[in-house]
Amino acid sequence: MTSSPAPHDRLARRLGLRGAVAIGLAAMIGAGVFAVWAPAAQAAGAWLLAGLAIAALVAFANAGSTAQLAVRYPESGGAYRYGRERLGAWPGFLAGWGFVIGKTASCAAMALTAAAYLAPAAWQKPVAIAAVVVLVGVNVLGVTRTARVASIIVSAVLVVLVVVVSAGFAAIAGVGWGVGATGSTVGLSGLVPPIGRPPAAVGALTGAYGVLQAAALIFFAFAGYARIATLGEEVREPTRTIPRAIGIAFAIVVVVYALVGTAAVGALGSEALAASVAPLVDVVAVAGWLWAEPVVRIAAGVAALGSLLALVAGVGRTSLAMARDGELPRPLAAVHQRFGAPHVAEIATGVAVIVLLLVADLRGAIGFSSFGVLLYYLVANASAITQPAGERLVPRWLSRFGAIGCVVLVVTLPIPSIVAGVAVFAVGAAVRGIRLAVARRSGRRSRA
Repeated sequence: MTSSPAPHDRLARRLGLRGAVAIGLAAMIGAGVFAVWAPAAQAAGAWLLAGLAIAALVAFANAGSTAQLAVRYPESGGAYRYGRERLGAWPGFLAGWGFVIGKTASCAAMALTAAAYLAPAAWQKPVAIAAVVVLVGVNVLGVTRTARVASIIVSAVLVVLVVVVSAGFAAIAGVGWGVGATGSTVGLSGLVPPIGRPPAAVGALTGAYGVLQAAALIFFAFAGYARIATLGEEVREPTRTIPRAIGIAFAIVVVVYALVGTAAVGALGSEALAASVAPLVDVVAVAGWLWAEPVVRIAAGVAALGSLLALVAGVGRTSLAMARDGELPRPLAAVHQRFGAPHVAEIATGVAVIVLLLVADLRGAIGFSSFGVLLYYLVANASAITQPAGERLVPRWLSRFGAIGCVVLVVTLPIPSIVAGVAVFAVGAAVRGIRLAVARRSGRRSRA
């Protein structure tokens, strides 16, 4: 059952539609849009856009389920809260555990990614730590300041993505034609998979499996709309605002990703895209827009900061919800009296991220993050399926489709990602199992 917080421990409803959309966009239009295309192209080859379409369909189903649940449970915690209320304590805990642990590691990765774009090599770790300190500070000052900074970051990144898309379509049309990484130019043919050959002939992996793995990788970049739901306790008129914010943010991101993906594949071709270290930088280079290269690199760093800002907010709110139920240490449930933010949870998140920055290099993709995100949404969809007709915003079949899609995508992830994800969830289950066993033993002793 839900542990209802005292009135002074509740978060203040200060976030309007525009702020909620900005936070969702900051979470989705992050470093992923600058980096996801190369590994996706390695998996799907010329069928990359098919993978993008599948990822968008699964994300659409998940967004519908999330919005429906957020109307019923306008509280902090997202799928942790939904799973706990609709499915039981264990599914809720596993969703929350995967989110908190996976996204804390993702915070470290985003901080290092931002520093890699914005600072010389010798200064990257100090800059990454400074970014964490500053953005945790922004979050501690309250959700309205988080939304304001997110709006600024998203606006700047979207302007740069317009430049990238323009350069890509200029290259496709042959305007300002350049030479790509393979030493040859690519035209409209780069957008169409070779006719008469199965997907296996053009992707690095086997047929449909490669397309689905590309979809799983791209889905990870889509998944930030959950950040809106985790802030449910701070949204004004949540039953109206949350579904609209999720819908608007998701629609904008689908359009942006479709345009960027089309521009990248069309300008570079699938082979050059798969080999690219900085795909969107290469897009402006192949168009001959050399002046835009440093601008795109800076935008990638700024986008990573936007992701970090939204991640800290999401981890803090989920930790708050879990702490209220005793699943995490209860001091994490504290709410700042002046700023109305879960300051202890957010500071604890920042400390954990800084420790990770000091002891590990998480610049690469965090394998269990994709695994955790998909299982997080599996719990959300399964929870939505149980809702009665009177609470439904989307048809039950769409939630079922979302749940099946999450399972299909999770099993097509690279094996190391699956192994890392299973290990993280096994540790969480063991920790909770031991805690419950100790609590039962203490209860029997007290009754004796």
